[in-house]
Amino acid sequence: MVRKFQDSYFAYFLMYHFYFLSFALFSTLISVYLLDRGFSATEVSILVSGSFFTSMLAQPIMGMLNDRIGIKKVTLYSFQIIIIGALCFMQAKSLAALTICYSLVLMLINGVNPVMDVLAAKSPYTYGKIRIWGTIGYALGSQLAGLIYRYVSPQAIFVVFVFAMLLSIVGVLGVNPLQDKKEFKTDSHKSYLGDLLKNRVYLYYLLIVALYSGVTNTGHTYIPSMLEESGLSVSMATTVIALAVICESPLIFYSYLFMDRFSIKTLLYLGLAILLFQYGVYALELGLTSKIIWTLIGKHAASMILIMLNLKIVAHLIDETYLVTALALVQTVRSLGTIVIQNAAGHILDWTNYSTMNGFLVAVLAVTLLLAAFLKIPEKTKKNMFA
Repeated sequence: MVRKFQDSYFAYFLMYHFYFLSFALFSTLISVYLLDRGFSATEVSILVSGSFFTSMLAQPIMGMLNDRIGIKKVTLYSFQIIIIGALCFMQAKSLAALTICYSLVLMLINGVNPVMDVLAAKSPYTYGKIRIWGTIGYALGSQLAGLIYRYVSPQAIFVVFVFAMLLSIVGVLGVNPLQDKKEFKTDSHKSYLGDLLKNRVYLYYLLIVALYSGVTNTGHTYIPSMLEESGLSVSMATTVIALAVICESPLIFYSYLFMDRFSIKTLLYLGLAILLFQYGVYALELGLTSKIIWTLIGKHAASMILIMLNLKIVAHLIDETYLVTALALVQTVRSLGTIVIQNAAGHILDWTNYSTMNGFLVAVLAVTLLLAAFLKIPEKTKKNMFA
């Protein structure tokens, strides 16, 4: 029985589905939860910002630990600490205690995030058949958080979170990542992290990632309020966003049909072009219907193409021994890009309107497309990561 469970599809389902479900449960309604407990909006911002910065700082360290110790061990230890942190968060009363516990949980959840795509790509199954459960889990977790908060109690969310994390741990116990079977290369004269930072093509790619990630994360923040200002009710705006999440599902499930078939440059241009059209429609104020259509087409679909492409590019540029560290550095750069671009966009919105803000994001995407034209990926043996 145990032998059949090892590397089974069910094991990957448990690990992937309940990890993303837990992620959504813990973070979706955190601002509502804290405001209802009597904390101010400023105090909520302090807590969320604290978790954001600790996650950013921890990601490279988590990446190195995964490459040195092994994905399975690091993930299991992380999930156990996450459960302890969540239980402490439930009991915490002061802002300081809540911030420490929340930052600990989010730091480790975000730290594990880069390895999830690696596990899906390196599993005995096609990438899409594993990754699809992440999309379903996150969507389900978001809806479940609202239902539990409204009909049971706010605290019950964290009880369900712990239960979901335990199921994910069961899944982790059942997988045997190929990445962990590779011998880690050590060199007394070189730091492999230093080698990553000397890879000029990789560094150039990080700049491109910082720019487009800043745009997409800014969109995630402001698109719901933009749709509301354009005439949609809050409930309808959230419904559009939920449908946009579902729209990425076919791309994930059928990723094997195009992710390995088309060149890196073609896929990069495709993802960026969809984003450029999306934010161009927003900037030109072409009407609510156009905004809804391009939100459904671009918001999550383009982001998912770029997420999958990121795995392909990094695997193409970096030795597999250091793959998780390289992906973790990408996550760090995404966070940095988001800080810069989202703050700039926020200031523009304060002084002008959504059209001008989206015009700024279009300009950033145009620069990104220009930089992408000069990205040179060395030719290597074809890697079928998604088949």
